[in-house]
Amino acid sequence: MDQMPSNAPIMESKPGVAGWFQVWTKVFTKPSEQTFVEITEGPEAVARTAYIWVFIAGTISGIIQAILRAIYSAMGMTPQLPIPGLEEYIPQTATGDSGTAITTLISGICGAPIAGLVSVLFFALGVAIVQWVAKLFGGTGSYEKLAYAVGAISLPLTIVTSILSLFSAIPFVGICTGVISFGFAIFAIYLQIAAVKAVNRFGWGQAAGSVLIPWLVIVFVCGCLVVGGLMLLGPVIGNVFGEINQGLAP
Repeated sequence: MDQMPSNAPIMESKPGVAGWFQVWTKVFTKPSEQTFVEITEGPEAVARTAYIWVFIAGTISGIIQAILRAIYSAMGMTPQLPIPGLEEYIPQTATGDSGTAITTLISGICGAPIAGLVSVLFFALGVAIVQWVAKLFGGTGSYEKLAYAVGAISLPLTIVTSILSLFSAIPFVGICTGVISFGFAIFAIYLQIAAVKAVNRFGWGQAAGSVLIPWLVIVFVCGCLVVGGLMLLGPVIGNVFGEINQGLAP
């Protein structure tokens, strides 16, 4: 198990928002384990700062999504769904419905702070789970330090991917931005693993397990719920389609 040296230099950060930008810039210009060691060694590395960052990111993301929904509403379009064929069941607004677009925009902007609060809640829960798994692997870090490190990752990436989502309404361009967003998601996973490794002072395998195991468990549980729901609803759905077929029969 490789250990991080304890005499790592402490990054001298500027006070206030200028210091925040310094931390974010360092994380994305020098994306390494050593960077996370440096940004979490100082006394400013506390969870409260991370909560502020995540709230800002969630609120900005909510505003951007409100703008995107307003654009779709004004154009009389429906966002592309991952399952083809569902679009016909989603009501669409008339083309050029500016009144609905303005209402959608205003309501979305007013609700953006709620999205920020929800983001903080899920962020805190997610970091707590990851740090708990890291402790099981022998990690020596703390929730405060890990929250600060992950928060430094979350805010810039959330804002960038939210801005890229604005271009999803443009044909073909939306495909390119989707690919870029996917690349950022993979990069974010690497950064989170590096952050967990730096904070907990253990190997890459333990760090990867701490980050990926919770996600795998969530996917497994959700998959079981979906399969179980389909099994329970299967007879009901079959009866409904049977009645429809009988009604259509001559």
